[in-house]
Amino acid sequence: MSVRRLFVGGNWKCNNTYQQTKDIVNNVYNKLTFDTCKVQVIAAPVFLHIPYVKEQLTTPVEVAAQNTSLTQYGAYTGEIAPNHVKDFGIHWTILGHSERRSYYGEDSQIVAKKTKLALDTGLHVIACVGESLQDRESGQTNKVVESQLAPLKEILSEQQWKNVVVAYEPVWAIGTGKVASPEQAQEVHEFIRSYLGKISKQVANETRIIYGGSVSEKNSDDLIQKKDIDGFLVGGAALKPGFIDIVNSCNQ
Repeated sequence: MSVRRLFVGGNWKCNNTYQQTKDIVNNVYNKLTFDTCKVQVIAAPVFLHIPYVKEQLTTPVEVAAQNTSLTQYGAYTGEIAPNHVKDFGIHWTILGHSERRSYYGEDSQIVAKKTKLALDTGLHVIACVGESLQDRESGQTNKVVESQLAPLKEILSEQQWKNVVVAYEPVWAIGTGKVASPEQAQEVHEFIRSYLGKISKQVANETRIIYGGSVSEKNSDDLIQKKDIDGFLVGGAALKPGFIDIVNSCNQ
């Protein structure tokens, strides 16, 4: 198991009515019990529900945005600026998720620029990387992941990496029910940590690298045993009571 403080993020995506959000907060997130010295837990609801979730949480769960823009305040209709997120008292944002990359054309250069702006604003970032099934089957996993990390390496200062969590999410495992085996996940996490060593040994040793992709209470115990897996970014299971078990697997 990792020697770093573990991290569990719940990415609620574009789900839930207001009533469903109330139910999830009350029946899942307010029933969590964990040692904040061992594990950090984040919930990322839709932006409109953030004030309610933040107000109603009775546990030390922190709240995150699912995305922030390339711009700050200004004439940018429909955008959510990092300054808006910070003004809400929110300290985290998810950036570079594969759904943003594939549906909205956000390439790794855009993700890096958004990450830099968010960090410059004072936010912490969950930066997502991961390969497609075609990439994996053709033996290109490490090459693809490196190409996604490289713009971040170029644009971020060594100091800024202290506020970054890297989420490895193989695209072929997101929402499919397929999951990388603990060995497959560890192999990529180890590669990512090695790549971060090109920035500095400290960045490699201290950056938390979490796994995402059909994480559930059925596989979290086995995954978290690997030394370079520092927690999870959870999708569908973050909306269900099984999320409690996922957090518990990191709270040992």
